[in-house]
Amino acid sequence: MERRLFDILVCPQCKAQLRYQPEDQELICDADQLAFPVRDGIPVMLINEARPLDTQTDNA
Repeated sequence: MERRLFDILVCPQCKAQLRYQPEDQELICDADQLAFPVRDGIPVMLINEARPLDTQTDNA
């Protein structure tokens, strides 16, 4: 997928900029803590398809 497309995509829920995580094939919204999948090079920008990010931190 072209980097230019990633630069213009925003979160469908809050309109924040997304960051691409190539190792997981996901677009990440840090504001909403959601990960949108990229399947076969196509971003799936449906809120009901997004995966919630694990917001727990290790306090050990």
